[in-house]
Amino acid sequence: MERVGSQWVAKLAGHAGTGVNFVARDPYTGRLWALLGHGHWGAKLSVSDDGGATWADNAAQIRYPEGARFIAQDMYEDAGSEFGVGVNISTKPATLQELWVIGFGPGGRVLVGTIPGGLFESHDGGATFALNRPLWDHESRGGDLTSGEAERETQWFGTPASEGGDFAAGIHSIVVDSANPERLLLAVSTAGVIESADGGRTWRSRNKGMRKDHSPEPEAEWGHDTHYIEQCQHQPQHIWQQNHAGVYYSNDGAESWQKVSVPEQGVHFGFPVTVDAHEGRRAWLVPARGDNQRTAIDGGLFVARTDDGGQSWTQQRKGLPQGNAWDVVYRHALANDAGCVAFGSTTGNLYVSEDGGESWTTVGNNFPPIYSVRFG
Repeated sequence: MERVGSQWVAKLAGHAGTGVNFVARDPYTGRLWALLGHGHWGAKLSVSDDGGATWADNAAQIRYPEGARFIAQDMYEDAGSEFGVGVNISTKPATLQELWVIGFGPGGRVLVGTIPGGLFESHDGGATFALNRPLWDHESRGGDLTSGEAERETQWFGTPASEGGDFAAGIHSIVVDSANPERLLLAVSTAGVIESADGGRTWRSRNKGMRKDHSPEPEAEWGHDTHYIEQCQHQPQHIWQQNHAGVYYSNDGAESWQKVSVPEQGVHFGFPVTVDAHEGRRAWLVPARGDNQRTAIDGGLFVARTDDGGQSWTQQRKGLPQGNAWDVVYRHALANDAGCVAFGSTTGNLYVSEDGGESWTTVGNNFPPIYSVRFG
């Protein structure tokens, strides 16, 4: 979408008819990156150096090295078990299922998160990529599995976003700390928030204060179903998280998390969250009814906003449909910039507010399901 005078105008910027999981501009180079899901042809990277006028596929570098393996935990219905499901555990060769998110750092650094849970990194602007082995071989996911079928345990569980592939974990959030680019935060479905303080050489969990309310071990270190995280650019100690089990906020750089859900106001389940670039206590999210009924709550679409770190929430509904709304917003489809907030939905609708969410305008309908919304 482009702003033309007082109107927003839709403009095709490439990849017609192709699934696009994520689009982002490298703030250091201005280069546009698109993460494509071709279905039959697989996942591919595409880049543009002219603002989207032309694109060049550049995906040969994103592939798992020979011998890379992961522990898959494929679930099936089991009425006789405590939770109604059983799990088949096996060790499988890693193949690329999905390119899910991309992040950028200074000095030509490009980071790509995938299903089945690999972090690929480039230090030459995307000319070459390599799998981050310290994370891939981390003890939380079974250690180095290249030796074969040795019995191991993993604390990384699968995500339904694999959509027909192996029930594998996926990296969907990459934060390069705006105050210290050697500090990285990732979020994984399903493992939780993971931090490196040394540019990716070592990793540790950052899940203190989070609870897995659906689990017999709610305070376990690993296995948290984080849906998305975002850091405040100019107050980087403020980080927000939408989790399967609620909304979380950290004011100490993810050292600990506070649950700030208010279920009676509809602020609990959802996928995206976006944070104001200057005021770290201000955030927006778009709630959904729940995991088993992924629709707007009671048929009315609203955005929830807080200005005080989740102590209070405002439902922003003006201009949004309040009856028979089936919109759900995926984790990458909500963004804000300088008071302008935008989100796209699974029903192909795009909404924009130019007053911080106080009022909304529908600027597009009949798109395919919208997976990514970012300001250019």
